[in-house]
Amino acid sequence: MRLVKSSLVSSLLLSALFFVSCSKTTVFNMSDFGLKAEPGFDNSRLLANALKEIAETSKPGKEIVINFDEGRYEFFPETADTTLYFISNHDQVKTRRTAFNFDGLKQVTLDGGNSSFIFHGRMLPMAVSACDGITLKNFSIDFENPHIAQATIVENDTINKSITYELAPWVSYSVKDSVLFTKGRGWEHTPGAGIPFEKDTKRILYQTGDIRMGVKGIVEVAPHLIKAPWDDARLVPGTVIVMRTWNRPSPGIFVQYSNDVSLDGVTVHYAEGMGLLAQMTANINLNNFNVALRGDDDPRYFTTQADATHFSGCKGVIISKNGLYENMMDDAINVHGTYLKVTKRVSEKIVNAKYMHSQAWGFDWGYPGDEVQFVKANTMDVLHEKTAIVSIKPLDSKTNLGAKEFQIEFKDVIPQEINGTEAFGIENLEWTPEVVFSDNIVRNNRARGALFSTPLKTVAENNIFDHTSGTAILLCGDCNGWYETGSCTDVTIRNNKFINALTSYYQFTNAVISIYPEIPNLKAQENYFHGDKIVIEDNYFETFDSPILYAKSVNGIAFRNNVIDTNTAYSPFHWNKAKFLFERVINYDIQDNDFEGGYDEAEDLIIK
Repeated sequence: MRLVKSSLVSSLLLSALFFVSCSKTTVFNMSDFGLKAEPGFDNSRLLANALKEIAETSKPGKEIVINFDEGRYEFFPETADTTLYFISNHDQVKTRRTAFNFDGLKQVTLDGGNSSFIFHGRMLPMAVSACDGITLKNFSIDFENPHIAQATIVENDTINKSITYELAPWVSYSVKDSVLFTKGRGWEHTPGAGIPFEKDTKRILYQTGDIRMGVKGIVEVAPHLIKAPWDDARLVPGTVIVMRTWNRPSPGIFVQYSNDVSLDGVTVHYAEGMGLLAQMTANINLNNFNVALRGDDDPRYFTTQADATHFSGCKGVIISKNGLYENMMDDAINVHGTYLKVTKRVSEKIVNAKYMHSQAWGFDWGYPGDEVQFVKANTMDVLHEKTAIVSIKPLDSKTNLGAKEFQIEFKDVIPQEINGTEAFGIENLEWTPEVVFSDNIVRNNRARGALFSTPLKTVAENNIFDHTSGTAILLCGDCNGWYETGSCTDVTIRNNKFINALTSYYQFTNAVISIYPEIPNLKAQENYFHGDKIVIEDNYFETFDSPILYAKSVNGIAFRNNVIDTNTAYSPFHWNKAKFLFERVINYDIQDNDFEGGYDEAEDLIIK
């Protein structure tokens, strides 16, 4: 119970306001803790104090409800909690200022009451760590001053190779030594890459992808009006440029080491990383979770700095339904594990193994009893000998927090070929989820739509992929660069609508649906990476270009009962001119599809 420094009577009266309790449910109203939906009011410290008190009442078997009155609540970094988290696929910064810090809570529901939560500076808006049975619903997340800037092309002088652009009114900036710096509360940077958008549609400009920025050697013509030595004839007046860096310090919502997490009616309008990043968590349910603009009148053309949702090393079932994912700077969903690279064979049952990617380390990788398998990095051949972890301990840190390298003892003798002469990865099979991605809209985003890398059942159905700019659906796997596991064996892609994907080139985007594991030496591969049961059926493709399906290293794929229509929205440009391009694929079945203009296997199917 919250205590106040006043008379006993006042304490009792205030305590009655703070929560209404019954035998199993306790309700906390944030207004009773002093939180206010007022412009410029800093709610960070009041929220931190409230959550600490609520944590004291949290225990298994007791339900807690946290309520906000509807409004616009602001949170500032200076008074927020300082936390240390190592977040997969993000920059590993020393500390993060965290507003909503849910740590160890059990059976808690946060009901935002359709409120807007507005953050300042650089912050991690929400962290859910070591929680069980937590539900977040009915609120949105945004930043007062996003770290992504925006500008509109005013004049493009192609003869003198200069472009004049106008920065959006909300962009704070300075010019130092003829270099543009955008800035905000506690941060300043020079944008390094740009994404051009069509003014009227808010779609990424055809055949552009990431472009270099005109931010050096500039002249400030007038306030917010910049003239730059910049040569790009595609950027006609009216084109809107999203100006960004590659920084991704924090997601909008971070989840780790938790069980049974639900998000319902939650929208992330902006975050300087992913919209949602979950790692080492079991069972996540997203319903009407959105990464979206603030409606048709939103002057911004961007949402998150990276993926809308990202799941690293999770298990159980991941469900994402009824969501809108638009204008983010990367994929709508990415589901994968992480390969550790074997660095040393210590004994017949012990190896040293290391996180390899600069944005994926510092958190738990596995636990005793977890089943694992080994993969040969050069060919992505999976070794048939599976085993289990007996013990795992960090080698470069006192605890797993911050560790990059581990010493792992296994139950069985590991294969003799893992001897240090070739690169091998270790995949944790315990921390792999089933996935349901359905009834979502993915549109106007950079790079790709949905990425899946899990051996368990995956269903993508009833979705609309509208101008994803790259591949709409990617089945991947990589033990050489991103180190993201693993092979897909049971995938159903059904009753989706694909509209004009592949308007720009991006990594792994060889067709509208791309099955593209990264395999350095495909010719030497002995087995197949993906396969058994990959079914693509009853989908509708509306496309201006040729490639529909690309597949590499697959044993067992069916493409049936799909409709493919061709339009003239853009000029075809993709290097892949085949409807189907297969590299090392067997047991494929292409039948009963309706192709506008017909289907000629001799011309439309290329097998390498």
